[in-house]
Amino acid sequence: MKIEIIGIEGLPEFGPGADVAEIVALGAERAAEPLRRGDVVVVTQKIVSKAEGRLVPLRDVVPSRFAAEWARAHRCDPRHIELVLRESRRIVRMDHGVLITETHHGFVCANAGVDLSNVAGGEVAALLPEDPDASARRIREGLIARSGVELAVIISDTFGRPWREGLTNVAIGVAGLAPLASYVGARDPAGFALEATVQAIADEVAAVSGLVARKLNRNPAVIVRGLTYDAGEGSYRDLIRPPERDLFR
Repeated sequence: MKIEIIGIEGLPEFGPGADVAEIVALGAERAAEPLRRGDVVVVTQKIVSKAEGRLVPLRDVVPSRFAAEWARAHRCDPRHIELVLRESRRIVRMDHGVLITETHHGFVCANAGVDLSNVAGGEVAALLPEDPDASARRIREGLIARSGVELAVIISDTFGRPWREGLTNVAIGVAGLAPLASYVGARDPAGFALEATVQAIADEVAAVSGLVARKLNRNPAVIVRGLTYDAGEGSYRDLIRPPERDLFR
């Protein structure tokens, strides 16, 4: 199997109202890499949030007392902390100046995904898309309409991981592919019956895209080509472990 990871370079700055699908498709055509059937297009959360206007100027945020006290104790911006609290369903852990929360989507991550990097010099915060699956579907429909080929779309974001250092990209929005591949009941080459092997295809694709769409590379859209996957509606919700099966909640 051969898989290609193609960064779409030269894309413009995205702003509210930008047509992500059109810009990405045009960028791929200019790069002499027109979209093909079966491609998986991975776009970063930041450009989707910018295009959807999920931007909040910090000057407009009035911190709560809790946010102000936490920020003062840990030397951070109370307006940022206030936005984190607003975007959170609950606080999972708070220690060493780090807030781990569960977002309204169900993601468990640092700072509820509220990000100040690569947005107006730190004076504007980017929030996660309200419905990342719907965002992925809209982008997919636009790409298919322009290219005339069936493909899949993943919206990625950068998360930390328990027990391991470093960050990696994960899928927070999915359209056009099944995000999980179950091998339960299959047998490995040695004849051993698999009982718990479920592969997170969407997360693995998002992670490999990060090798090209690095923080400083300005490649917010990546084509992953040559991957065999099960087409389907899919949803990021399939990747979230239910609380009753989560030993760490």
